[in-house]
Amino acid sequence: MKKKLIWILILPAIGWLTTSIKLEKSLLYDKHTLKDNYKYGKIEREFQWDKITDKIDSLSVFKKKAKEFGALNNYHNRNGQAPMADSAVREKHYREIQDKYGVRQNQSVPLYHPTNLTIPARYGRDGSLVAIDRDSAGYLWIRMAKLEGKWIVPAKYVERLEKTDFQKLIFIDRTNQNIVTLEKGTTAWLIRSMNPVTTGMKRPPYHWETPTGIYVVRGKLEKMYYLNDGNHEIAGYAPWATRFSGGAYLHGVPVAYPNRKVYEWSGSLGTTPRSHMCVRNATSHAKFIFDWAPVGKTLVIVYD
Repeated sequence: MKKKLIWILILPAIGWLTTSIKLEKSLLYDKHTLKDNYKYGKIEREFQWDKITDKIDSLSVFKKKAKEFGALNNYHNRNGQAPMADSAVREKHYREIQDKYGVRQNQSVPLYHPTNLTIPARYGRDGSLVAIDRDSAGYLWIRMAKLEGKWIVPAKYVERLEKTDFQKLIFIDRTNQNIVTLEKGTTAWLIRSMNPVTTGMKRPPYHWETPTGIYVVRGKLEKMYYLNDGNHEIAGYAPWATRFSGGAYLHGVPVAYPNRKVYEWSGSLGTTPRSHMCVRNATSHAKFIFDWAPVGKTLVIVYD
């Protein structure tokens, strides 16, 4: 019988209510498991449980105030390329348009201030979790879990979700290059896996950082085919891919053509950001997430 470690943190009071978040190790996937604190070379790394519990607490407050949930939806600009945002610029070297906050126009959603529906104030990333407050003549008033204030979005850019409590959470730590999956239990959040990953690096125009934020699992592919940089030839595929924002997937070790063998492990896992934007996992862990995390009912939280 496996031993269970119970980790309890008491968080600061919110209004008159003092909350507590309890984490309990109860692994469903136990391969390549990292310790709470570990080393990468001479670097001390860890699972940032204090940040994780704080984010769960903030998310609980956000959920309690929400009447309805949605996910920003513009994968491959399927609902139309977002209009130019206020102070958006085209980067001179790789020609990408992005707002002043660094969010690229491609596959994003226009966010308007309530006082100005003429030009978007900024962009919201595809897949981002939002709370829907009300409809208004083809527009939705929304709030975002990571962004202050209320925003107005054309309704076509928001996919409304079934009412859910989001009982499964995936936390991706870009600083420590690790991932933890959590499932809500009766008295605690259960830690289901603790593993190394490789996140995206910023080297445009083909490599982009895995974006921080709170996202809803949007879809799954047993094989996610990818192209050679600079052309439209299929270079290979990533197995057991779970999409959460734009072209960002959680997936296994890529299979690069002409090789057809599926590998379990890559030496890049748990080292430094190297991928194009996706989050690379051991292949069996990607399969675990693929089977475990339901579309539209699981959140992916990317943080530093």
